[in-house]
Amino acid sequence: MRHVITIFGEAEKGQYQVPHFFKNLPQLLDLLGNPPSDSEGISFAVQALLFRRDLIYFRVEDEGFSPPDYYPGLKYLKEKAPILNALCLPGVGDPKILDAVQEICHAHKSLLITSQKDLYDYLTAN
Repeated sequence: MRHVITIFGEAEKGQYQVPHFFKNLPQLLDLLGNPPSDSEGISFAVQALLFRRDLIYFRVEDEGFSPPDYYPGLKYLKEKAPILNALCLPGVGDPKILDAVQEICHAHKSLLITSQKDLYDYLTAN
């Protein structure tokens, strides 16, 4: 059984707020295209696929700054994802989003992948 990682990130193309399932790089590039500048989602996705992880990718308009794009994906993960080993939300330091993610991580016993910068934003938020 392969591990499943979910990433929320920007992309050049693809639908917003719906899960995109990938098992290899050609699928990812065909559906989502190139990463926008200053975006980390596609880079994390490439790494996940290179390490032979199954990938669920949710396209968001602006990593960390478009909360309405995150909630449908989080609802999907909470209600329909059978297995989830890790979540990656680059650019997200918003406590409301991360609190919602915490519940999903506990339910699936999964990891939250974040950067030092995003963790700092979360810890210093009002």
